Amino acid sequence: MGCGNSSMALDKGTDVLVNSQVAMRVKFWGTRGSIAKAGPTTVRFGGNTSCIEVRTKKSLIILDCGTGAHGLGQSLLAQGPLPLKGHILITHTHWDHIQGIPFFAPLFVPGCEWDIYAPRGMGHSLQEALAGQMQYTYFPVQLDKLAATIRYHELVEGEFMIDDVKVHTQYLNHPALTLGYRLEVDGVTAVYACDHEPFGRDFALGKGEMSELDRQHVKFLDQADLCIHDAQYTAEDYAQKIGWGHSSVDCTIKLCRAANVRKCALTHHDPMRTDDAVDALVAEAQKSVEDMEVPMEIFGAAEGLVVDLVPSEDAAYLASKAKRKQSRPVTSAMSEMNVEAVTVVAGVGEENFRKPVLDALRADHDFVTTIEADKAEGVLTITAEKKPALVVIDKTMAGGDAAVLAKQVAELGTTMPPVIVIASRDDATAGVPCPGITDWLVEPFSEEYARTKLRAWAMRCSLKWQNATVPTDEIQRMADLRSLHILDSPDDAAFNKLTRITAAAFKVPISIVSLVDSDRQWFKSCFGMEEDTKETPRDHAFCAHAILRPEPLIVPDTHQDERFADNPLVIGPPHIRFYAGAPLQLPSGSRVGTLCAIDSRPRDLDPSQIQLLKDLASLVVEQLVKMPSSVHTAHPAASSIGAGNTRAPGASVPEIFEAAAKKAVAPTSAIVPTACNPAESETPAQQTSNAAG
Repeated sequence: MGCGNSSMALDKGTDVLVNSQVAMRVKFWGTRGSIAKAGPTTVRFGGNTSCIEVRTKKSLIILDCGTGAHGLGQSLLAQGPLPLKGHILITHTHWDHIQGIPFFAPLFVPGCEWDIYAPRGMGHSLQEALAGQMQYTYFPVQLDKLAATIRYHELVEGEFMIDDVKVHTQYLNHPALTLGYRLEVDGVTAVYACDHEPFGRDFALGKGEMSELDRQHVKFLDQADLCIHDAQYTAEDYAQKIGWGHSSVDCTIKLCRAANVRKCALTHHDPMRTDDAVDALVAEAQKSVEDMEVPMEIFGAAEGLVVDLVPSEDAAYLASKAKRKQSRPVTSAMSEMNVEAVTVVAGVGEENFRKPVLDALRADHDFVTTIEADKAEGVLTITAEKKPALVVIDKTMAGGDAAVLAKQVAELGTTMPPVIVIASRDDATAGVPCPGITDWLVEPFSEEYARTKLRAWAMRCSLKWQNATVPTDEIQRMADLRSLHILDSPDDAAFNKLTRITAAAFKVPISIVSLVDSDRQWFKSCFGMEEDTKETPRDHAFCAHAILRPEPLIVPDTHQDERFADNPLVIGPPHIRFYAGAPLQLPSGSRVGTLCAIDSRPRDLDPSQIQLLKDLASLVVEQLVKMPSSVHTAHPAASSIGAGNTRAPGASVPEIFEAAAKKAVAPTSAIVPTACNPAESETPAQQTSNAAG
């Protein structure tokens, strides 16, 4: 898997691929985990710790800076020309990922410019963390004496750009706050997920299915042309090293297979693993995917190995990638802004858990305020009053069933926080997906491991953006939604007419019929959005909040609402400032989605306008139940929908709505409306004048 015959060109010190079909070139300089291991048994795969060089047509990016950075630095200076400009993405600051920094020669050259990125911590800054290993006691040159210009950037989960490369970050599962990096450029994708342990304990041990967080990790890897993934352990190794923050080869292959990865590079080889032993693991992994229609290419990452990524011409693969792109988050990963302090409610009664969990929370006392509760009633009372960013409980708080208390927390309202449950290793329910439970912390775990998991959740929650809780009737709700057979269905003029009328009636630039699926919100009709916008992640959906209640959700100003202020759809396109969503409640009682009105300006609705939105939503429901195999069984608890609607059976859209549409003026928002579907591509003025028709 070498460089091939691609022609190369040099431009300002960056080995760009301007005359080549290659969109990204990846070269391994260090593949060993934990500690460098030189010697005759590691010659082929290498003994240097993690360091990878990535080249695109405009960028030089280095993934981690372990001892392999020494050889990379020498190579860069030998290639020239100087000065060099580049970017270093560090997954975390454990030694085996930063030990090469003091020996990376381009940092000593005046005129060179380097941007260094790493996860944001809660204590020392990135610069202070890197300077620690270069203090006088350990190294003769201090970090601030390096001659190159160095800029430091601290990251959270999200996205940012490096020249032509889109970088998506996501927290991994490791005893230190660790980020994985997904790099996308010119139609190709490479993912680097080093130092990661599966979230679900049973899955990690090969005894169960993936947890919800494991499935989120799969989404992070999804459709990658190259996935460079932690595979330090065998299954037998992992059983003895639970909580150390690494994956087995078996789990890595399962994750990459589920993600439809094209090439999988097994990396972070255990320092005790010989070249022959790595060969054996790779051969076994390759055999495990022989039954795939197009077997995934699996290989062991080796020093000096070069992998060229060329955009695929496979139509189905490109379509799958395009669909993923539509549902990508847009949150900025750059955390130059101040991360706000958070409050955590801790209801941990089990003595074995209490000390390590509370010590882990108190270790970040400058950022985390911990409020203890000794009973379930206290957890609920404090949560309702203080509205914490996070709730941590164990079984003793709920008479032996943490799921009950988690459900009660969820039922307090739509602004409730993630709930983390602490469980023992012999608890049969530990790690089992359950409404209301966001994540599990299952023993054995160290204080460091607990601190990192809780810190990652606290960091997520420090932003003013809260995911909606899962409805208590989620299983039945999803069954009713699927029975409509409407998801991913073709364009429908009846739904498009209703969104046009809604936009005109409320004088907003955007109106959507959104259906809340298990992991996304899918748009049956969306007036005022780009043509190819058909879905977003459920985590970003305002509508996921709206379906939790029978009455419309009105958000007059998202900037003033802690549930939404930092939501990706607020800080990024379409820059939602006002939201009004009426739930679409089926006759069965299930709320499967919303009809919503969206504006980029703050505003509010009066009672008559809220009623109008409900009436319009009732018309959407009428259209939904006309779909084949729809849900018609009435639920005794189902509230009436659209009370007061005098529309006769079989009649067209009520005159009141047509009149409202005709009176409306064209939107004046900064959001320029465009139709979702080519058939609806009138100008804004035509859309308004035709809204009633």
